[in-house]
Amino acid sequence: VQLQASGGGLVQAGGSLRLSCAASGRTFSNYVAAWLRQAPGKEREFVAAITWSNTSTYYADSVKGRFTISRDNAKNTVYLQMNSLKPEDAAVYSCAAGVRVRTVTISNQYDYWGQGTLVTVSS
Repeated sequence: VQLQASGGGLVQAGGSLRLSCAASGRTFSNYVAAWLRQAPGKEREFVAAITWSNTSTYYADSVKGRFTISRDNAKNTVYLQMNSLKPEDAAVYSCAAGVRVRTVTISNQYDYWGQGTLVTVSS
């Protein structure tokens, strides 16, 4: 599976962005898909995840109520809608996918990674 993330950019605090992660190579529909982020000088952290069935979503406490993860299996794409962005949301956001993910918050549970897309939030 190859993952291609896009949609990052510069936005003012309070603004919105939508990130996309397009998968190719194999069907995405049986995977748990997630977004993780890494800010300069900080460790990578979990942001959100969604199961293949689209019935379960998981969020980091820091983004609950502001971010929404969704997926379109027909398009083999996962989205992250980010609203009410804060300067502390600025980071490189990466999408990831895995089949046997038991703990969605742990990076090494994911088998496939896309390149990151940079999100910059100005105050």
